[in-house]
Amino acid sequence: MTASALAIADGGGGTADVLWAALGGEWHDATVSDPLGRPVSARWLLLPDGTAVVESAEAIGLALLRVDELDPMSASSRGLGELIQAALGCGPVALLVCLGDSATVDGGAGVMEVLGGFPVPAQALCDVRNPLLGERGAAAAFAPQKGASPEQVVELGARLASSRSLRPFAGLPGAGAAGGLGAAMAALGAELVEGAELVLELINFRPRAREASLVVTGEGTVDRSTLEGKAPGAALRTCSEEGVRCAAFGGRVDQELAGVELYELSGDPARARADLIELGERLGRGL
Repeated sequence: MTASALAIADGGGGTADVLWAALGGEWHDATVSDPLGRPVSARWLLLPDGTAVVESAEAIGLALLRVDELDPMSASSRGLGELIQAALGCGPVALLVCLGDSATVDGGAGVMEVLGGFPVPAQALCDVRNPLLGERGAAAAFAPQKGASPEQVVELGARLASSRSLRPFAGLPGAGAAGGLGAAMAALGAELVEGAELVLELINFRPRAREASLVVTGEGTVDRSTLEGKAPGAALRTCSEEGVRCAAFGGRVDQELAGVELYELSGDPARARADLIELGERLGRGL
């Protein structure tokens, strides 16, 4: 029995790296605005078929800010618009915009200051299926992790609800992705797609899974969102469709997943390597 690793992604940070590892391509750099308007160097990828891949995490990602800098009331998505503009300037035949891991909840207002639409076919990769508004909307579901207080969550939700340009797209699955960037991408003419499903298709995950006796996938925290657009959830569904055994693990398991072979690790980052070795031994005994 042999084992192999295949990186997967869902439109969040690192998606371009996953596509580059599987498909190749050429990296480019551009200087754009970070969420607070400061210059930052951001990468984008030109795939061999001429498709440009742009990540919001590169320009307006949470990782670009210190914890004490998080400010969803004023953070702008403008830098993502600038990065898309730089990629379009190189004449790609198509555009993939990866929306996950943004520090903004501006409904793409910053992007729309820069862009009026897309001159090539564009798809926006969503890592969640949330709508723009409501209890599972961009503000209520994601603004707290970007630094918003309960009062600010209400204000941000009201801002999103007042946007006439976003209103026709508010109910689309993924409209609430990345602080409302999903709705903004749709308003600009992009097709909203499940990022995990598209990435798995591009990297030929299904035929790889068919050849396996066991597929193992996981993430830091397994919760409700795991089956709502995340890469491990897409891997689980594909394996179920193909009749391939698939086990999932999480550093923490906040919610059991019906019908899923699920393992909870210690949750201690210092034990991550040991946890995975122990999990491998446990799974190996069941083969």
